[in-house]
Amino acid sequence: MVVLNRIYTRTGDDGTTALGTGARRPKYDCRVAAYGTVDETNAAIGMARIHTGQAEPLVDQMLSRIQNDLFDLGADLCTPETGRDTGTPSLRIVASQVERIEREIDELNAELKPLRSFILPGGSAASAALHLARTISRRAERLMVELSSFPDEPVSEPALHYINRLSDFLFVASRYVNRRGEDDVLWVPGKTR
Repeated sequence: MVVLNRIYTRTGDDGTTALGTGARRPKYDCRVAAYGTVDETNAAIGMARIHTGQAEPLVDQMLSRIQNDLFDLGADLCTPETGRDTGTPSLRIVASQVERIEREIDELNAELKPLRSFILPGGSAASAALHLARTISRRAERLMVELSSFPDEPVSEPALHYINRLSDFLFVASRYVNRRGEDDVLWVPGKTR
């Protein structure tokens, strides 16, 4: 259980932060940026849920599960696998979380017509908010992939798969909440020339 009695500790005043292992890293470190961007994705999803709540309960329930998963992902990223036994198992994203999000993508996508054009973010407040969360999740994915390319900076395959599927989910969900794609705003190439 997490207990937060004091919110400020002053330990980060020197520009560093602690990983789950206790190791200190600069706040600009790629691992810190990766889990910080996962946290930003979670906040953006929280904003989207303001618009999906009662209007789209199915999507809202899925987003609620995803927000919990994103805390798991943050914990996974902030506690890199060291190969040493710490005595306490680290929280990791697992294949079943990836499989669940894939099933939910398929469930929502089954009600959508195939796209014949790219779509522009918008149509409804919920859709626009989900598109914003999608772009932030893509940034998190880029940072996680970059992190995984460094020697001694492991990122698990399930974590990488999950963040990749998340942007797909948010794209499909943005169409679903746009009256099952009826309110999608289609890109018209060269329209404003």
